[in-house]
Amino acid sequence: MSTATGPVEHEDRWILNLRGLSITRITVDFRLVLALDEDWEVALEAPARLSRGSIRTNPSVLLTPESQDVAAALPLFGAKVASAVAFKSGTLRLVFETGFHLNCPADPTFEAWQVTGPAGWRFISLPEGELAVWSGPGAGGTETDQSKAK
Repeated sequence: MSTATGPVEHEDRWILNLRGLSITRITVDFRLVLALDEDWEVALEAPARLSRGSIRTNPSVLLTPESQDVAAALPLFGAKVASAVAFKSGTLRLVFETGFHLNCPADPTFEAWQVTGPAGWRFISLPEGELAVWSGPGAGGTETDQSKAK
């Protein structure tokens, strides 16, 4: 599936337009990195919750990238994204066609996660629940008008 249209901004969130893209690689260091088709990458640096089905009825597993406690994320390999949302509050929510839900909230003291993609797209959850967004050519891109929006 193509993300040629790019992410779409709404009042309180960005729809990342990753629907149909598959996780092609999972790596772990001090982060949990999920590489997707079409040069998109999700890097989690803070604890995140992984659940299957409704988070209200199924218990979630805490993934802790800093201590490499992320084995529960391995079933995500090959999974296709059904929905990817970066909230302006700094929370990231990914839903997969396999029924898994991955939620990474903002962290009060450091960058909790980042999503990078083609055309210079970069979304970063800043400390204290802010979202920074860049787009444009090159690795760093150009900061958009909506960057650091609460």
